[in-house]
Amino acid sequence: MQTTIKSAITFDGFGLHSGKPACLTIRPAPADYGVWFQRTDITSGESRIPARWDLVEASPLCTLLRNADGASVSTVEHVMAALSGCGVHNALIEIDGPEVPILDGSSIPFVRNILEIGLSHQDAPMQVIEILAPVTVKTDQGWARLSPVEAGQGLQMDFHIDFVDRAIGQQHKRLNLANGTFVRELCDSRTFCRAADVDAMRAAGKALGGTYENAVVVDDEKVLSPGGLRHSDEAVRHKMLDALGDLALAGAPIVGLYEGHKAGHAMTNALLRALFATPSAYRMRHCDDILAQNLPGAGVEQDEIPLHY
Repeated sequence: MQTTIKSAITFDGFGLHSGKPACLTIRPAPADYGVWFQRTDITSGESRIPARWDLVEASPLCTLLRNADGASVSTVEHVMAALSGCGVHNALIEIDGPEVPILDGSSIPFVRNILEIGLSHQDAPMQVIEILAPVTVKTDQGWARLSPVEAGQGLQMDFHIDFVDRAIGQQHKRLNLANGTFVRELCDSRTFCRAADVDAMRAAGKALGGTYENAVVVDDEKVLSPGGLRHSDEAVRHKMLDALGDLALAGAPIVGLYEGHKAGHAMTNALLRALFATPSAYRMRHCDDILAQNLPGAGVEQDEIPLHY
């Protein structure tokens, strides 16, 4: 059974990279609609952009979608992770600028409001993408892989990162994302960066909306952001949050194991491209009741949102 939100939710903020103000509204959508963005500030040409893997354009620090008429929206990963992690399958996301507001640097503002508004169940069957054989992509920096899981299981994730700054260092985490694990374990983990990179990014016209309040900034062993870390392994948790948002661009829930070793947005998108270029590695299948109970967001309740900060 598919779901959408019960009523519209609006968010105001600034883009992390552009520094420009933006107003974003998530609206309910009918069954089989999927997720679409609509640029309300564009008055000519096609202003709608489907949230789809094959419309991702190379961007070093975020996920950017662009349609055939050139309309684009960037930094979509946190809101896409929230929708996927809360089990929302259909939504129209209106936005009056080119970048999704960063809010606090995590997905929790979206999650909190989605669960507060609640979901509407739609009388329509749901399809999932079942991984049948391993698919791997590699670069000089790392690798990512999708592999099959046992029958009845949903999406699992295994992630490893390695940074020179001692405040991050090597971190590893493995999670079964069934039944609201994303909400409990990942949704409040913020984007992060090294203090040494901040000035360089701003000089290049990037991270113009970044502050110590919407990103975790580290300087070797020091955490410069007020209040410190929300989790000792917040960095790898945020990488998993990003990966869930990028995998949500597949167009249907993925049933399989995602592994990432020093992977990022570009590598996850390259993995989806490799998957869909290998028809024998996956199949579209009906989601039965047992599987539906093990998908991200299934049965999640509002009181599962982290409250420790």
